[in-house]
Amino acid sequence: MDLSNLEPAKGSVKSKNKRLGRGEGSGSGGTASRGHKGAKSRSGYSKKIGFEGGQMPLQRRVPKFGFKNPNRVEYHGVNLDTIQRLAEENKVTEITPAFLREKSIIGKSDLIKILGRGEVSSKLTVEAHAFSKTAKENIEAKGGSTKVIG
Repeated sequence: MDLSNLEPAKGSVKSKNKRLGRGEGSGSGGTASRGHKGAKSRSGYSKKIGFEGGQMPLQRRVPKFGFKNPNRVEYHGVNLDTIQRLAEENKVTEITPAFLREKSIIGKSDLIKILGRGEVSSKLTVEAHAFSKTAKENIEAKGGSTKVIG
């Protein structure tokens, strides 16, 4: 090794970019490869999202309809057959939101509604934020109990 073949350690030099605006001799001086004049050639330029050069943007051309209720409460539905399967696999008689979270059935902040698909074949205590009429009837018909939580 001598001074003629020294080079930086591999991976230490990151930038292989063209250095812009460093004089005419560099090949990208003057306009710094931005073309001539206009907003795009200036620093700080950014067009508005959805801007179409003054033409009416697609977002405003398409008709809107319906109503979005800002107070809508979104529930995560869990069916009776899922609850029965979980109860059998884990040998439990109490189904709570914490238990469903632990088994990754629901997310951290999901509200739960128990729905009526399937059947419960054992006596279960089920806690949820809401119950469908058929789900509640089915659970209570097998001697179980339902508890609505806040």
